[in-house]
Amino acid sequence: MRNRLAVRSIVTLLAAAALDPAFAADFQLASSDIGPDKPLAQEFVFSGFGCMGGNQSPALRWSGAPAGTKSYAVALFDPDAMQGRGFWHWLMVNIPAGTTSLSRDAGKNDGSRLPAGAAQIRNGFRVTGYSGSCPPPTDEPHGYVMTVYALRVTTLNVPDDATSPMMLAAIETNTLGKASLTYHFGRKPR
Repeated sequence: MRNRLAVRSIVTLLAAAALDPAFAADFQLASSDIGPDKPLAQEFVFSGFGCMGGNQSPALRWSGAPAGTKSYAVALFDPDAMQGRGFWHWLMVNIPAGTTSLSRDAGKNDGSRLPAGAAQIRNGFRVTGYSGSCPPPTDEPHGYVMTVYALRVTTLNVPDDATSPMMLAAIETNTLGKASLTYHFGRKPR
């Protein structure tokens, strides 16, 4: 009896492990501009604080969103910044469900390239829109996590004083699934 239970438990765990990647693999985020094996181009680096980049958000595309998705949110977070407290570089919400990509520079700070109905939230630099990677020159390269969230609601209420950490709670509460892409960037002291 004990052996049958052990075998049944192992089979159940193996079946769950086999199915989990299949479900996780359905919702995917890709980019021709960023990725784990691509050096970060200057176009996507912040312009300021000693960084001299183009401050353009990268082109993104996603597929395989969960059934019932009514909108999307996109975020760029640096978990290595601020002694491990992290730093928000970008957060866009209320992206219509029919949207499956963002063109390069969609996160332009003036909002002129946003999909209809979308809104950008203030980031760690206290500006609305995308602010590119710019770790301190003395740090090891940081890992930047770009995530698209599939949401069960058409719109999220965005208060005038909304910040990225504040909005994340609303995003997480309404998330059906998410897909992420990580890249690394560092700069050397001069």
